[in-house]
Amino acid sequence: QVQLVESGGGSVQAGGSLRLSCAASEYISSYYCMGWFRQGPEKEREGVAAIDSDGSTRYADSVKGRFTISKDNAKNTLYLQMNSLKTEDTAMYYCATDLRRNYCRRFEFNYWGQGTQVTVSS
Repeated sequence: QVQLVESGGGSVQAGGSLRLSCAASEYISSYYCMGWFRQGPEKEREGVAAIDSDGSTRYADSVKGRFTISKDNAKNTLYLQMNSLKTEDTAMYYCATDLRRNYCRRFEFNYWGQGTQVTVSS
């Protein structure tokens, strides 16, 4: 059974930083695409960042230069370092994976966790 458990969300002022973590079951980070997507209030789901099994990364234009995705295969853990946060980053953030591929294609995922809330205030 695939399990993805996010942590690290919270409330922060604009300009601040947060680091999200995702503990994954099995050896997902070693063999499959992983990433983060978010959904804000009354907004559509948005892919934020993704990392292939080989460590190649990609980002949404809205977060490039501010967010960094990384992983620790030994710990089977995915991270999202978020710096220079803006109010528009407020959303529920979901850790996700695509167990069909070892590379990430257009932020497509087929499993995700319960999410962790990030709230950025001005």
